[in-house]
Amino acid sequence: MSSAAVSGSRTPLLPDIHNPDKQRKTPTSKSFPEWIKENPVHPAAEKTQIPTEHEIAQFRKPLRHSVCVELLREGFHRSYEQMFALLQRWDGAEEHPHKLHTLQQHLTRAESAERDGQYGEAYDSHMLLARFFTEPEDEWLKHHFLQLALDSARKFKMDSGKREAEANLYMGQVYLQKGQLERAREHYEVFYHLTLGRTWQDPSGRMQHSRSCEELQKVFTLLGQRLLQEQDHAYAIKMFTKAYEMAKESGDGGSEREAAYRLGLAYQSTGNQKTAKQFFSVCMEISTTLENADSLGRAYEAIAKSLESEGKLTEATEYLEKFVEISLNSRQDRNLEKAYMCLGNILSLRKQYDGAHEHFGRAYEIACNLASLVRLQKAQVCAGSARALSMMQAYHRLIETPGRQEIKRIISWKERRNNSAPLEEEMKR
Repeated sequence: MSSAAVSGSRTPLLPDIHNPDKQRKTPTSKSFPEWIKENPVHPAAEKTQIPTEHEIAQFRKPLRHSVCVELLREGFHRSYEQMFALLQRWDGAEEHPHKLHTLQQHLTRAESAERDGQYGEAYDSHMLLARFFTEPEDEWLKHHFLQLALDSARKFKMDSGKREAEANLYMGQVYLQKGQLERAREHYEVFYHLTLGRTWQDPSGRMQHSRSCEELQKVFTLLGQRLLQEQDHAYAIKMFTKAYEMAKESGDGGSEREAAYRLGLAYQSTGNQKTAKQFFSVCMEISTTLENADSLGRAYEAIAKSLESEGKLTEATEYLEKFVEISLNSRQDRNLEKAYMCLGNILSLRKQYDGAHEHFGRAYEIACNLASLVRLQKAQVCAGSARALSMMQAYHRLIETPGRQEIKRIISWKERRNNSAPLEEEMKR
């Protein structure tokens, strides 16, 4: 037996651990040619024992390398370019093999669909990837595939723009989340125009056009609030007006009520009390219809403030009394405390300090149970000020009235002054 022949044998040196009972034949009892004839090594079996270059690469190379090579081997050059570009930014890709394989699978599906002109299927693949990447650190991937989905939807003309509308809705949400309001507005406006006159519904059964109005109202409101902070009142009012128009078109009474209230506040801040009251009245009417006590109370308070600015204190007092009543009936302690404070301020302006002290005192009693130190201290100060002004008012009336009897009353009050014998009682004697 030659050593060369022995070295060329692929007979395992150790017994088969999977079949321990199986007796391994050895060439010890027979000549090597006879043994080899009885135990031939088939080419197929010999081949399986040698791993291919691709199999070796799967163990030696990173997963990202294997995925990219596989894309090129299968002829998906565009998918390879996209994958390679994404991996340049995606540092943690190797730690998420499931994400990499999902990405590979749907990129190739989208590319195959685009080759056949099936842009609807390409849209579905891109949108599936956009919905797949939901974790915060994958937000940029979601945005990327939403943009690809939008590009595919624009090429698909068989659904009257339904997919394009949906993609613009999602793109608007992405930009809104990033705080890029103008970009969000652009996509929502496209969404609005594509759904105009359509009966498309979302999975919950809601009309897509109503949804477009809601999204536009939201972004117009945020733009208006930002402009108010920048002291650009004219443009802010323009944005709030657009928000109000969208709310009316949506058919949602609650949205219309809130939009009217915000628009009224914007006009109020510019000093246009007449127009402000018009929108507060709209808010008041809708709140009454919807039986919303909280928003109705806010409308009463806002109208009273406008009337106060116009110097119409009697009318303002009437609306504040309505504010007190609605808050008391609905057991809204915070609103009730605010209503009493507002009423106390109005009565102070009218120099009705006794009434003001009474309402400030009620506000203080409620504030004691609200666990708000700021509101409690404010009520204390206002109640003390109103009490002092009430005493000063009574004192001045006695001083300004000449007569020996009035002087005696003042002296008598000073000699035994205490909380149980206020100056007002001395005046009544």
